[in-house]
Amino acid sequence: MTSLADLIDVSALPPAWRTLAQVAHPWEVLERLDALLVGLEDIRLGDVHPTAVIEGPVVIEAGARIGPHAYVKGPAWLMAGAEIGHGAFARGGVLMGAGARLGHASEAKRAILLAGAKVPHFNYVGDSLVGHRVNLGAGVKLANFKAVGDQVRSLGVATGLRKLGAIVGDDVSIGCNAVLAPGTVVGRGSVIYQNASVRGEVPPHTVVKVQPSTEMTTLRSA
Repeated sequence: MTSLADLIDVSALPPAWRTLAQVAHPWEVLERLDALLVGLEDIRLGDVHPTAVIEGPVVIEAGARIGPHAYVKGPAWLMAGAEIGHGAFARGGVLMGAGARLGHASEAKRAILLAGAKVPHFNYVGDSLVGHRVNLGAGVKLANFKAVGDQVRSLGVATGLRKLGAIVGDDVSIGCNAVLAPGTVVGRGSVIYQNASVRGEVPPHTVVKVQPSTEMTTLRSA
């Protein structure tokens, strides 16, 4: 079965976050997230815009930034160089590695954005892990709740979780308006094209395309 170490470079995790990798199944990283944030101190060393709303506990390391009209509801931990942009919403336990970005009108809920991950425009990332240097195009959604509301399966296993988004491996690129169904796992270096609806497991270094037919006709003159 695919392990977390198959999906991300666990050696690149910050030392304080190494417990995230101590899991048997990739989705168990969310339990480790919860445990890591228990008892988090409120330390605000970075740059916070005066219009941002922050409810602790939140660690904002020196060099991290929170932009105008953002809302951060702790616990949350922003490493140096992480950025939460205009109108973004972080809640439910969020980790952001160095250089990670949660951008305009995007929401992260109980989520891990590893170093260099970009969630830049109108995105939703729920109960998910986004690997190193991943880029989500505008409007990409990592859905975390099934339409019928029963437990989510991932990698063919019943997880026991009613809410589980996606585990996205390092260096993945996902095109605009794509949707990943609950429990989806995407291998390292894969590319998912715009408007794709993806579920299950995407192997590493795979391209996923949706190719609808397009018809063009010439307008008749009046």
